[in-house]
Amino acid sequence: MTQPPNRQPVRILGIDPGLRRTGWGVIESEGNRLVFIGCGSVEPPDTLPLAERLLAIHRGLAKVLADFAPDEAAVEQTFVNKDAGATLKLGQARGVAMLAPAMVGLSVAEYAPNLVKKTVVGAGHADKNQIQMMLKILLPKAEPPSADAADALAVAITHAHHRVAAARLKAVGA
Repeated sequence: MTQPPNRQPVRILGIDPGLRRTGWGVIESEGNRLVFIGCGSVEPPDTLPLAERLLAIHRGLAKVLADFAPDEAAVEQTFVNKDAGATLKLGQARGVAMLAPAMVGLSVAEYAPNLVKKTVVGAGHADKNQIQMMLKILLPKAEPPSADAADALAVAITHAHHRVAAARLKAVGA
């Protein structure tokens, strides 16, 4: 008789980057089982200059990384909108969101917003209410304090579902 594979829980940090509020969510994934660990957001004051807001986001995420010790991280990709300046600033926040886990040696995956919605809700154009409803089913103990924290949990769930396939593709050089 063959032994079942030795599955270790993997702690995943999901990040929904933003200049006003960067959401974060931590889950553990073991096989198909998901466990809520924590969530919240980093909210630098709007009155700070851009560089100081980015620094506040970095410091907040560094604290989350130290407090929760995730094994992997995933960040939601930004979408391009009509306001190029806003898109650029969001990209800077996203850069900080990718840098913080990379600085502590974590791999950082990226997922498009539509893939996150499709993975969690089943539809790529789901709204925030639908995401929050599914979070209650998938992570019953989670009570995200903001839509950004909920989105970050959705990013972590997406990574939990897609990480195995991504690892297989990487192993074969695809």
